[in-house]
Amino acid sequence: MRITYIATAVAALSLAACSDRTEDKAAATADNAGATVASAASDTAANADAAADSAAAATNRAAENVDAAADTADRKTDAAADAAARTE
Repeated sequence: MRITYIATAVAALSLAACSDRTEDKAAATADNAGATVASAASDTAANADAAADSAAAATNRAAENVDAAADTADRKTDAAADAAARTE
């Protein structure tokens, strides 16, 4: 009977040790998962900032191109009006 009690105690201690290792590994896995999620969120925020900066730069270039086109149209309109005035 004593052997049964001893075997039961050894089995219980083995399970407890295994459980501690399992808990440690589960905690480490959770920590790693949390770090991965935090890193992904940081990367996403950085990419969103870069995209916003790129969009702003593209908008500024487009506005500059519109201004240049308007200046060209203005010069050509003036040249056409001058040419028409000379033919009168």
